[in-house]
Amino acid sequence: MSGLLTLIYFVSACALAIYGFNILLTAGLYWRKRKIKSETPPLSDQPRVTVQLPIYNELYVVERLIDAAAALAWRRDRLQIQVLDDSDDETTAIARARVEYHRQRGYDIALIRRADRAGFKAGALAAGLARATGEFVAVFDADFVPPRDFLKQTIPHLVAQPNLGLVQTRWGHLNDEYSLLTRAEALALDGHFVIEQTARHRNDLFFNFNGTAGVWRRACIEDAGGWHGDTLSEDLDLSYRAQMRGWKFLFLPDVVAPAELPPQIHAYKRQQFRWAKGSTQVLLKLGAQVLTTPGLALFKRVEGILHLSGYLMNVLMLALLLTLVPLMLLDARFPDVMMYFCFAMFGPVVVYALSQRALYRDWQTRFRFFAILLLLGTGIALSNSLAVMEAFARRGNTFRRTPKFRVENESDAWQSKRYALPLSWDAFAELALAVYALLGAAIAWQQHLVWTLPFLLLYAASFAFVGGLSLLHSLPARRRGVALPIFDFPFRAQKIESTRIAQTRSTNRKSAIQNRK
Repeated sequence: MSGLLTLIYFVSACALAIYGFNILLTAGLYWRKRKIKSETPPLSDQPRVTVQLPIYNELYVVERLIDAAAALAWRRDRLQIQVLDDSDDETTAIARARVEYHRQRGYDIALIRRADRAGFKAGALAAGLARATGEFVAVFDADFVPPRDFLKQTIPHLVAQPNLGLVQTRWGHLNDEYSLLTRAEALALDGHFVIEQTARHRNDLFFNFNGTAGVWRRACIEDAGGWHGDTLSEDLDLSYRAQMRGWKFLFLPDVVAPAELPPQIHAYKRQQFRWAKGSTQVLLKLGAQVLTTPGLALFKRVEGILHLSGYLMNVLMLALLLTLVPLMLLDARFPDVMMYFCFAMFGPVVVYALSQRALYRDWQTRFRFFAILLLLGTGIALSNSLAVMEAFARRGNTFRRTPKFRVENESDAWQSKRYALPLSWDAFAELALAVYALLGAAIAWQQHLVWTLPFLLLYAASFAFVGGLSLLHSLPARRRGVALPIFDFPFRAQKIESTRIAQTRSTNRKSAIQNRK
């Protein structure tokens, strides 16, 4: 028994070290080409563009989304807007009224409804594409507010490069200062976009459309086989199929489309679950093709597999914890995990520090929230592991949307709104894992295995944080109050000033939207 546990432990630690080293390598690839700039080519004439807005039950943000799309600076006779609505609540009535308003103003805009949600988002995009008139197709999810000049900054690249199939832009944040949770989420996304996407693009590696805030060449979508609904990551799936067909992609880190971050931990876990399961599904679907497609460099193939399998890290992290405690109880000999800490921990520190340094003058202040991100990223290992296992087990394919609440500053509240998610059993499992890790720490202390304590205490704190926050975010709104975001105590000393800044930003955003009407 101890031999099997030792093998699982050792393999998990080695695999995590490989993934950790790859994160560090990604940071190096970024640093090597960090100064490259993409100049926007001149555009003599504006081609026809279709803007697709896939929505499902988005009553709080759909009006903002449609208004932002209508405000895009582009010739009206060359712009088509499709509101791809699969909703089954009041969202449809709100969207229909807004579509009619902009149609009367002279816009080519339509609300497209389907008989069912077959294929979920992929099915909606495919249905819209069949009626699209644009040579290029921009996609925005419901929580995004694209800037007016978005098309002017992206379309010229596609016109100038006939082999360019996609232009992806960076996600910004509408509510990153709302709470500790959104601070950590913003930090995670900054690391992904600023470092990972930039490194992959500039070193000719596989990288992906992020599902929104990007523009496709229609011919590329069709040549790659169109949208498929057999995975929960239709964006990742199409991206790899297109690149294996020879299409080039462009990432523009200086073009930013702001979006709302999930303010509820349940929503964040649901989002990560979907991404984890979808990415693993794409690995199972296309992994063999990545390894065998002719003309690809070996390094690109290996990086592609590591990219697609990235969420396996959650399973490995969980396996490392679950095997370590019984190994200590059995007084078994097992390898040191310091190689895991050296690579798996040091890599993310470098990536997120570099991303904040590249984006913000006060990056040191922002980077202090890395501690929260560390707890969050480790604490959702159980949820993400279940997602990965579902993908391997070929279980179901239901697209569970991430709810949006139109939360932009700390005076906004999501707790009493309709889409707030209820408590699920995994919160109690996370708390149980926290107790399990603490038990392991006590055993390690008793047996003088001091080198395991940082690992075990990190897991205890992380699972307690995520499990506890899940319980807190499930309390009835009347018991906790809805005037302030949950878990915002580090900001109370600066409450007056931060509230004034946040309200000013929100007012400016709302005024800008009103001016577009």
